[in-house]
Amino acid sequence: MSRSELVVLLDESYPQQLQSLAQQLQLPLVNPDQLADSHAEYGLGFFQQALGVKELASKAGPVSVDFTSGTAAHRRNMGGGELIVKAMGGSKQNRPSVLDITAGLGRDSFVLASWGFTVQMLERSPIVASLLADGLRRAQHCEDFDVQDIAGRMQLWQGEAQDYLVALSDEQLPDIIYMDPMFPPSKKSALVKKDMRVFHAIVGKEQDGSELLATARAKARHRVVVKRPKKSTYLADQQPSFSLAGKAVRFDIYSLRAFVK
Repeated sequence: MSRSELVVLLDESYPQQLQSLAQQLQLPLVNPDQLADSHAEYGLGFFQQALGVKELASKAGPVSVDFTSGTAAHRRNMGGGELIVKAMGGSKQNRPSVLDITAGLGRDSFVLASWGFTVQMLERSPIVASLLADGLRRAQHCEDFDVQDIAGRMQLWQGEAQDYLVALSDEQLPDIIYMDPMFPPSKKSALVKKDMRVFHAIVGKEQDGSELLATARAKARHRVVVKRPKKSTYLADQQPSFSLAGKAVRFDIYSLRAFVK
C-alpha cells in the first residue's frame, strides 16, 4: 500500500495519540472534512474508542482488534479452539510456550492465551501491529478480570519474523512456533472477506513461506504448527509429521522432539 492510499484520520478526542501514530507510521494526518482532496482509500483512526482501519468508500465498518466482545468473547464463553489447542500438544499442567510469528489480528493467539498458554506474538506490519497493540491495551484495562488475565499472557513484538527467529539464542527458543500464512478468505463469510480485503491491502506481499518454515523448524524446541485451508497443499510442499483437520482449516504439525510427560 502506498502512502497516499492510507491516511490517519484526525479526531479531536485523540489528538496526541493520532499525531504520534502518524509520525511513527510516516502517514499523513488528515481532517475528515478534507478526505476528498487526499484521494485516500483507507483511513486509520479511532472508531468507538477502538483503533481501526476503514475502507473509506465502503459502508462496512472498520477492522479493529477487540478481545472483550464479539467473536473473541463468544469463543471464550461458549467454547472453541479445542483443535488448535490439541495441535499445540503439551499438558494442562505444563503449557508449552508459543511463538506466533504471523500474529495478524491476534485471534488465534487470544484463543491460546485463554487456554493458559503464554504467547509471544510477532507482526511484521507496523499498521496491523498498532491495531493489535491497541486491542491488547484495551483488554488489559477492561472491567473483565478474566480478559485482563488472558491479555497478560500475550506479548507483542513488531518486525520481520525471519530476523527475529535468526536472532534467537538457544536459551530463548520457544517450545512451539505457530504459523498462519495468509490465504484467500472464504466466500461464505462477508465479515472475513472485509477483514481480509483490508488486511491484504495493509500488509501487501506475503512472506516467503518456505524460508520461514525452514527457519521455524530450526528454532522451535518441540514442534512447528502451520494453519492451512483444509484442502490446500502443504506449505512449501513440506509434508508434516501429522495433521489435524476441522471443517474449514487444517493444522499441520512438524514434530521435532517429544514433550516430557
